[in-house]
Amino acid sequence: MSSRTRTRTVKTAAGIHTVRIPRQRGRRSDPFVIVVPERPSLTREALGFIGLGLWTFRRALAPTGLSVLAFLVAGLLHLIAWWSALVIAPVAAGPLVWLLVMQRRRPARSSTLAWRIGLAALATITAVWLALAAGFGPLAGPLALLWLLIWIAAQTAWLIIRPSR
Repeated sequence: MSSRTRTRTVKTAAGIHTVRIPRQRGRRSDPFVIVVPERPSLTREALGFIGLGLWTFRRALAPTGLSVLAFLVAGLLHLIAWWSALVIAPVAAGPLVWLLVMQRRRPARSSTLAWRIGLAALATITAVWLALAAGFGPLAGPLALLWLLIWIAAQTAWLIIRPSR
């Protein structure tokens, strides 16, 4: 049997599509490649859709990303150095000091004062949660529920404060 008519069997991995091109002869026998795209799976399509949605709304979801990051950092701090809670605990007073300094420098009334108090309270609770989660673990006792409530409050406040386009 001639080598030109005999088929060659080449093993390929599952899901790979091969295209057989006869050998070109003559001076214009430049090699070329044909790419046949695979059809993505339904899981890949769903993950792509979710990823595109997250990328589109990335600014609106900033508190969500920060809260997940805080949760992971608290877990790592608990595993690596539980004593870091003793270092983080004094930081919880920072937002209250900020509120007092701002009220002294630029006194505010009504809604501005309410927003300052609310944001200082949210930041204080967040710092207290981070210290407790670093010391006892983010899933210990009611800390997971407190994290969820802080996340919801921060995301809601962000969507109200953030200028829409």
